[in-house]
Amino acid sequence: MTRIIIFLLLSLFMSTAGAQEASKDSEQSWKLIWHDEFDGNGSVDEQSWNYERGFVRNHEYQWYQPQNAYKLDGILVLEGRLDSIPNPRYQEGSGNWQRNRPFARYSSASINTRGKFSFKYGHMEVRARIPAVMGSWPAIWTLGNEMEWPSNGEIDVMEYYHVNGIPHILANAAWGSDRRYNALWNSKRIPYAHFLEKDPYWSEKFHLWVMDWDENHIAIYLDGELLNNIDTSNTINGLPGKHDNPFQQPHYILLNLAIGGDNGGEPQIDAFPMRYEIDYVRVFQEE
Repeated sequence: MTRIIIFLLLSLFMSTAGAQEASKDSEQSWKLIWHDEFDGNGSVDEQSWNYERGFVRNHEYQWYQPQNAYKLDGILVLEGRLDSIPNPRYQEGSGNWQRNRPFARYSSASINTRGKFSFKYGHMEVRARIPAVMGSWPAIWTLGNEMEWPSNGEIDVMEYYHVNGIPHILANAAWGSDRRYNALWNSKRIPYAHFLEKDPYWSEKFHLWVMDWDENHIAIYLDGELLNNIDTSNTINGLPGKHDNPFQQPHYILLNLAIGGDNGGEPQIDAFPMRYEIDYVRVFQEE
């Protein structure tokens, strides 16, 4: 309990110090409504989290499986591993990327709170250390409860991957266009070198990602630095979403470590096993 109180005081101080331009007024009173401190060792709490399994999205290389997500000394580890996992859905000659691979050469983990916790507006904090290597694609994100992607709305509080061979950290939002499954994006890509210039040991440390979300804006911060401020008056879905605004509905939380795929790039073999480590996830709302 002492650890939680200390971290709450520190994290609220850090986020307030870095949020002068954010939607969150310094005089507002915030109540912790949901959190996971990942205390102890062992499996994640399945009352809070779901596991994804298999090949899921974005032509990624990894096979998601529960055993790659575990708590170690109060830290959640999502571990990417070199592996050889038979694909039970394999079909020789199939044009479907999820079926035409006889084996998964990598495994990893993805967890989410769908159906167990969601929130509409508030202040979310995630303290994490990411594997900043080629082929790694860690993320902190949310999806709306209603409608199909992208009309349900996606908020990427954090992504890391290489863009044209150059590593970047991203802060994005996506919503639906006039074409089904075709997203409109408000995306900010910050070269990873920007953070290394501040601290050459950046990758060895934990960092604090913050999202402040209200009916007008979504502001995303990293260690108090504003990365993206999204005006949600512009995030109106096209025809497939029936012109709804996906950021005016509850969202659930996702944490995952993808490998390769559309954005991850070709993995560095000597980087395995790679670990994406999360100290805590906390969600506050105004009292």
